[in-house]
Parts: sequence; C-alpha cells; structure tokens
Amino acid sequence: MILEDFFALLEQQYSSKLPFVAYRKPNRLEIKSLLQNNEALHINTNFTDSGFVFSPFDDIDETVIIPVKDSQVISTIFFKAKYKNTDLNPFLETESLDSKKKHIALIEKGIRAIEDDAFKKVVLSRKETVAVSKNNPITIFKKLLHKYTSAFVYCWYHPKVGLWLGATPETLIKIEGNRFSIMALAGTQSFSETTNVVWKAKEQQEQQFVTDFIVNNISPFVEQTKISETETVKAGNLLHLKTMISAQLKSSMFNLKSIISVLHPTPAVCGLPKQEAKDFILKNEHYNREFYSGFLGELNIETTVAPRSGKRNIENRAYAVKRKSTQLYVNLRCMQLKNSEATIYVGGGITKTSHAESEWEETVAKSLVVKSILE
Repeated sequence: MILEDFFALLEQQYSSKLPFVAYRKPNRLEIKSLLQNNEALHINTNFTDSGFVFSPFDDIDETVIIPVKDSQVISTIFFKAKYKNTDLNPFLETESLDSKKKHIALIEKGIRAIEDDAFKKVVLSRKETVAVSKNNPITIFKKLLHKYTSAFVYCWYHPKVGLWLGATPETLIKIEGNRFSIMALAGTQSFSETTNVVWKAKEQQEQQFVTDFIVNNISPFVEQTKISETETVKAGNLLHLKTMISAQLKSSMFNLKSIISVLHPTPAVCGLPKQEAKDFILKNEHYNREFYSGFLGELNIETTVAPRSGKRNIENRAYAVKRKSTQLYVNLRCMQLKNSEATIYVGGGITKTSHAESEWEETVAKSLVVKSILE
C-alpha cells in the first residue's frame, strides 16, 4: 500500500470514530495498522487471543485488545524525511513553580520511605497538560515517525477509551516460538554529542535493580538464560543504561499471562519490592497513570520465519516456518490527546542516593521528548 493511502485510511477510521492502532517497531521502515471494523470494546483476560493489546499500569485484567479477527490489517513503508525541530521555549514556561514544589515534595517523601526501609526503589511520576494548536493525531504520529526512528512509535485510538501517542524506548518482552528476550532499561542523563559518558553509582544501582528483578522473576519459566553487557543507548535527547536478557521458554511452564504478571510493572516504572512500591505510588501520586507505564504491542501475531540458509540446505530455503510472535513495549514517552490539549506523563526512579532537584530536572528532560513534536 502506498503511504498516502495508508494515512488516508487512518484519517477515515478516526473521523468515523472506529478503533485503530498504527505503529512502527524500532529501527524499521514498515508501519502497520489494525483498523477495527466496529466500535466494540474488547477486554483481553487470558492473553491467548491475537491482536494489539494496550494495558494500564495498575491492572492487566483491564487490558484492551484490538483483535486481528475483527480488523483490517494494513501496512506501508515510511521513509524518513527532513524534519525541522520545534522551538521548545514556550513549553518550558508551562511548568509552574507549584508543580515543581509538589513533585519535589513527593520525591523527598519517597526518599524518606526508602531510608525507613519501606522499599529499595520507587518510580515517581507526574503529568502536565499543554495546549496544542494542531491536534490532528495523524499529523502528530507522522512527526513521531520522523523524529524517533529507534523507538517504538504508535498512535492508538478507541472511542470508548481515548487517544494515545508515544515513542517508547523500552521493550517489555519479545517471544518468538520458544525464544524469549526482555530489556532492562534504567538510569537517565541528557545526551550531549556522545554516548561515551560516565554513569553515577545511583544510575548503575538502579539498572542492576531492574536486571536482577527480571532474572529472578522469569527463572521458573525459562532456561539457558543469557545476560548481555550493559551498554549506553540514546533515546531522543536522553541516554539510558540497557541490558538485554534472553532465554528459552520451558514449554511445560509457559503461560503468557503469568509471565507478564510477574514482570509488570517492572522496577523501571514501579519500584522494588514491586508491591510495596506500587502501593506507595497509588497512595501518594494523587493522579491516575491510566495507560502511562503500562504496556502495549503485538500479541500472538502469526509470523513467517525463513529457515537459515546454508550450502547443505539450499533445497529447503523455499520452506518457511510459521510462529506466533508477541512483542510488548513499556508505554513511556507518551501523551494522551483530548480536545486541544495534550497530557504528558513523565517520571523517574528514586533510590536512597537520589537528589530531589536533579530528579525533577530529569522529568523535565523526559517531557521534551514528547513536547518536541508538538506545535
């Protein structure tokens, strides 16, 4: 399908108030979309269906799915064009002193709780609302595609739920056949010309918390676990620490909902221990995260995998293997679009050595990832 026709169908679906999702995986050219053919709200409870799922921070039993069986599936190729950066100064002025004071107070409360051994880490977030002069979601989606080629970029809409867009750098899980992989992403600093940077002990500890949590919690379900070296990666105007964890699934223990339940929310968006940190968040943030820091992506999508090539296997190259693939991403660097306003969600990991003012500045830097495509 040509690009213009692809976006025209998205516009038509949105104007008809019918559910859809359009998305591009990191470092890919292909954009895919599921256009649901009715306005029904489908709740995914067992994670055995096939489609695109969108799950909130608090309860995976409220996960919404756009099912493949009820949708038209389309795709196209999107080539990056030249993009002019937006001047961000007007947006910086929208962050009030009162908002800063409230978030710093929340961070300080979190640090005190850690010092009192309530938990080791907690991720505290905030939201801010900015006016947008051009609030067409398809236009904003195009800008995200242009600017964030290494992120999972999406536009998700359901008339009974809302409209969300984002460019997230973090994979939750990827499953193809019996192959399992997951990303541990934590630690943040601003990007300035190079990825060859020094990380403080606080960020390194935060990253290790996430890695250890994942490895410990997936152990009943997997074998032959491999942990990569930790590397620095760029996401928009920020740098993060990333570790990849891969394994083989134990077929006798495989239950996708159980795996997701023990992982979500990870320490990268919640804290450690998970339940204690989550209870603190729900009690003290004083707003509903909704789908921010939840997860989204392809669930049980049938894919075709070509056999590995080799001189002894030339005659078998024509045969392909069909497998179910699940690729889920953590919903970060996102916004909710409503009327002529965009609600932007940002947060940061708090540990015993955190400095409240620095943590506030980190949320400001993260907000610019989304603000930079708004006009």
